[in-house]
Amino acid sequence: MLFAHLKRIMKLDRLRLRGLTGATDEFTLAATVQNLRRMAKLLPHGPPLTG
Repeated sequence: MLFAHLKRIMKLDRLRLRGLTGATDEFTLAATVQNLRRMAKLLPHGPPLTG
């Protein structure tokens, strides 16, 4: 599911950088973005409730 999410939702159907290192860097960056999005969903939203 995660790889399919990268391909469909994040439009990573084609790598833009050339070479093995460029492809590795681009895929690593996309995977990092995907992990940050998942982490952001776990964080509480809004200011803490006091009182």
